[in-house]
Amino acid sequence: MDEKPEGHTDGIHKEDQGKPVEVEEMHSLNISKDDVNKLEEGNKEDKDDKHVEQGERMNKDGDLDSKAQEEVNETTREDLAEEEQEPVFDGTEVPGMQANRSSSTRSLDPDPEEEGSVWPEKAVALKNFVKEKGAAVTSVLRRLSLKRDGVEQANVDVDKDTSDSAKLGEQAAMSPRIAERSAWNPLNYIKVSRDTDSESKAEQGKNIIEESLLPIATKGRIILYTRLGCRDCREARLFLQRKRLRYVEINIDVYPSRKLEIEKVSGSCAVPKVFLNEVLIGGLSELKGLDESGKLDEKIDFFISEAPSPEAPLPPLPGEDDVSDNGPVDELAVIVQKMKATIVVKDRLYKMRRFTNCFLGSEAVDFLSEDQYLEREEAVEFGQKLASEHFFRHVLDENLFEDGDHLYRFLDHDPTVSSQCHNIPRGIIELKPKPIAEIASRLRFLSHAIFEAYASEDGRHVDYRSIHGSEEFARYLRIVQELQRVKVQDMPREEKLAFFINLYNMMAIHAILAWGHPAGPLERRKLFGDFKYVVGGSTYSLSSIQNGILRGNQRPPYNLMKPFGVKDKRSQVALPYPEPLIHFALVCGTQSGPALRCYSPGNIDKELMDAARDFLRAGGLIVDLSGKVAYASKILKWYSVDFGKNEVEVLKHASNYLEPTDSEALLEIIADAQLKVIYQPYDWRLNC
Repeated sequence: MDEKPEGHTDGIHKEDQGKPVEVEEMHSLNISKDDVNKLEEGNKEDKDDKHVEQGERMNKDGDLDSKAQEEVNETTREDLAEEEQEPVFDGTEVPGMQANRSSSTRSLDPDPEEEGSVWPEKAVALKNFVKEKGAAVTSVLRRLSLKRDGVEQANVDVDKDTSDSAKLGEQAAMSPRIAERSAWNPLNYIKVSRDTDSESKAEQGKNIIEESLLPIATKGRIILYTRLGCRDCREARLFLQRKRLRYVEINIDVYPSRKLEIEKVSGSCAVPKVFLNEVLIGGLSELKGLDESGKLDEKIDFFISEAPSPEAPLPPLPGEDDVSDNGPVDELAVIVQKMKATIVVKDRLYKMRRFTNCFLGSEAVDFLSEDQYLEREEAVEFGQKLASEHFFRHVLDENLFEDGDHLYRFLDHDPTVSSQCHNIPRGIIELKPKPIAEIASRLRFLSHAIFEAYASEDGRHVDYRSIHGSEEFARYLRIVQELQRVKVQDMPREEKLAFFINLYNMMAIHAILAWGHPAGPLERRKLFGDFKYVVGGSTYSLSSIQNGILRGNQRPPYNLMKPFGVKDKRSQVALPYPEPLIHFALVCGTQSGPALRCYSPGNIDKELMDAARDFLRAGGLIVDLSGKVAYASKILKWYSVDFGKNEVEVLKHASNYLEPTDSEALLEIIADAQLKVIYQPYDWRLNC
């Protein structure tokens, strides 16, 4: 199926960079089927002659021995793994369905050393292997055979790609190496070393932590008191990290009760303050003074072997200064708790379908009539009030609540909620829901503290290991539990933008800590589509937040369907139109993503413009004036529809956030219709 690239403009050429063997590059070749057929016809005779010659040689020499066959199978599996690099954005993706395609001039000429002297035997074995396994490796064989001729195949048939992708999954299941690489283990892919060569990382395939970066093993404890927005506090963190000293940070803005503690010991609540066990070292100047005099090393040597005394400051305690568990009791929640324990909840049939953990509307009405001393009509109205508060819902969303044989299910009994949502505890929260503005404010405040303490100053690197064991993250988990029954429909645009951007960024961190960093497209599909939160009685994945809420319910890249259907209640929460600058604020834990920062509703538009400037000026859009080439992030390609109707409009939009001189030069080249666009390879590695 041939498609003309969306937004094609004369005079502008698209070109991708990247590894020539990646399927993303193969799919993105802008070559028509007629051109491909000509290539095939031009090489058909040579290939047939070679295959016949190889087949005769194979008949003479006999079959390959088991060792050679195993080597060929392993090579094929590795190539299949390489072919599986198509980016996946959520659980509804159809691989190979691309709206925009671009060409690549990267050659697939083989390396003579890699090709080896046994190539003819491998080619014949691969031919036999394809006959046995079917079409799953057809594209692989074509690519490998064309290596010898220096020709690149560029057939992008959509149906074939979809079929190949499904069978690649079966091949991956057969390969222990791929199965081991795809196995998810929390923190398994989080590496401390950020500067390790990418090739060595791929070869080793394990966590590599250089000994020089490991913290010093100590019996003592370092407590660092800080506060938000403190420059000296940031310097104190970096100083301790350079010294390879593990420390516990206590932010007195997050833990206000600790102000009295440091004031009592030091006579002042000024920060930073550093304690080695029970000994007060002082602030940043005292710390540097001890280091310059050489006395700090003596204290550290003593600190390494000496355990803290009872007088030493303690790390943050679970639930310390946390208001998540405070508040008035919700009387409706108490009634629902009793109702849940009284009525019959079981699997039932409804409209020729089986639904688990359901109850009848008539049974709920019976309970409410008896428990609340209500007439039957009044009990139905009361049940509708409970349903509107998201305690339960109809299994098919046919109505809010009615008497009769309709089936309803409690929120925590919903299969999607119980299996995929990670912010809902067992049972029903009995506290009255807090206003969404209050929860959003606490979430923003806590996110700011986490990013300051556990992310680099530029927001490009995140210390996931430290976040995982921090009390701040534990408090975050308690905060997001309060989102189950909040009201989000009536949030103003600015508050909705800031809330869902901050929630997305923290939710992505939570997903990586819970499931591990995705190693490939299938894992990314699971992370973006299956890791969910309950917000206001509805479930949201990372993809539905980005594409459903923040992009105004737009189709995700490589998808055929919108996140929310016509009858989906979540469409009432979605913004009325896409917000293009959110793509420079949403961080899903990749190296090529934007910087991690916190956003506030009162200044959201300026902060989003700052994020766009930082991202595009830091390499998101590089203009080579002499070569008249623009090197653009693939974010501008994947979400081009949000920035403009065609590539020219996308580049003009992006030019607004470049340096003034670069912006003027880019616009001049665009006006002359001489610009060539190269989309940079996207680095999916973890931003640690």
